[in-house]
Amino acid sequence: MAEPERLASAFKALSNPRRLQMFTEVVRRQGGANAAEVGSCGCLLTDFIQRLGIGAPTVSHHLRALEAAGLIELQRDGRNLRCTVSDAAPRELIAMLSE
Repeated sequence: MAEPERLASAFKALSNPRRLQMFTEVVRRQGGANAAEVGSCGCLLTDFIQRLGIGAPTVSHHLRALEAAGLIELQRDGRNLRCTVSDAAPRELIAMLSE
């Protein structure tokens, strides 16, 4: 995907306030502008449920939209779903959200 299309897809996913909160939290927990390089543990689905006060199906829906936009990666961790910043996430966007 070309850069303008990639950014448009990212901004479309982040136009939802919950998704913006979720992605910002993942970036913050992974070390800000260096998020994709840090390799931190990321966030669990349960972190979002507790922090945002919304149900698991809604959180899962938003995480899938962020994943489809190339902003996060989802991995199974036992019974948990862990999300981390994608290597494909636009660096400019990560830097902006980490400030």
